[in-house]
Amino acid sequence: MIILMRLGASPEEIQTVCEVIRSHGVEPLELPGEDRVAVGIPASLSTDQRTNLEAALGSLDFVSKVTQTSRPYKLASREFHPSTSSVVVKNTTIGAGDFVVMGGPCSVESYEQFSTAAKIVKESGATILRGGAFKPRTSPYAFQGLAEEGLKIMQQVGQETGLITISEVMSGDMAPLVAQYVDILQIGARSMQNFPLLIEAGKTMKPVFLKRGPSASIDEFLLAAEYVLNQGNPNVILCERGVMPIDKGYTRNTLDLSAVPVLKQFSHLPVIVDPSHGTGVARYVAPMAKAAMVVGADGLMVEMHPDPRKALSDGSQSLTPEQFSTLMGELRSLAPYVGVKMA
Repeated sequence: MIILMRLGASPEEIQTVCEVIRSHGVEPLELPGEDRVAVGIPASLSTDQRTNLEAALGSLDFVSKVTQTSRPYKLASREFHPSTSSVVVKNTTIGAGDFVVMGGPCSVESYEQFSTAAKIVKESGATILRGGAFKPRTSPYAFQGLAEEGLKIMQQVGQETGLITISEVMSGDMAPLVAQYVDILQIGARSMQNFPLLIEAGKTMKPVFLKRGPSASIDEFLLAAEYVLNQGNPNVILCERGVMPIDKGYTRNTLDLSAVPVLKQFSHLPVIVDPSHGTGVARYVAPMAKAAMVVGADGLMVEMHPDPRKALSDGSQSLTPEQFSTLMGELRSLAPYVGVKMA
C-alpha cells in the first residue's frame, strides 16, 4: 500500500499518517518525492488490515490518495522507489550511468595466479576484481576453492592493486567471515532462494551482488532481493547470468538479455550481466557483453584467467588476458553511443 500525501503536507501531518499505520500493527516507510511525500507499507496486509487502513487514512484531509501496490516485491519496486538507485563502493559507482566491469578468474587458485589476474584486470581498465574462495560445484570431487586462505589472498591482492573485491558466500553463517575480507558479497545463482543466507548477507550492510537463479522468474528474483533490502541494506546489485537452455550442448545457459530492460522498468536497482556463465563458451562472451551494454546493463561480470587451459574451474568460459583487454577496448569505444561512461 502507498499513501500519497497532499502537496505541501507538513512533517507533523506525515507523522500522523505514520502513527495511524503503526496503530494497525504495521511499520510505515517514508518515500520522499520531488514535489510531495508518500508513505509506503512494505508488509503484506490482511483483508481486514487493508480495509481498516483505507478507511482510517482516507478520512484524513492531508492524504491525497491511497493505492495498492501491483507487485509482490515492495522495497525493490519503482512504485516504492521511483528514482534509479546506484551502489557506491569506495570510489566506484555501480549504476547512475557508469558502466563497470568486474573481471578475474572463477577461483582463487594461488597468490601468484590471482595477483597476475588482478594486474591484467587493472591494466585493462576494470575496477572490480572477482574470484571465488568457496566454490559451489556440481561434483563433490571438483575443486572447491581455498576457503579462508582464498579470502586472505583476495584481501591482500585487493589492497596491493586498489581494486574492489567481490566473492561468493554460500551460507548464512559464512556471511560475517566473507564480509571481513571482501568489499562485495556475491550470492550465487544456486543460492538465490537461500533465504537465511539472504537475511544474513543483508545484515552485514555490505553491498550484495545477487545472481538470478537459472529457473527463477523476475518476480522470484526481485523477491529474493527484497530479503536483503528488508534488513535495512539498500546496497543490492542484480545480476542476470542466464536461464536454463532449450538447446543444450550449444551454450551452458541462455543469457536472457530481455531481463535487463524488464528489471530496469519494474525495479530501481542496478543490473549487471554475466556473459561468462550466461553462455559458458569463451568465444560467445564478447558479443553478449557488448549486447548487454546496448540493452542498458550497468556493467558486466566477466571471467578471465591468466591461462584458461590450466584453470581449476570454468576454463572453457574464461577469456585470455588478450581477449579481456580487447573486449575492454571495444566496450570503451561503444560506450558513448549508448550514453554510458567507463572508467
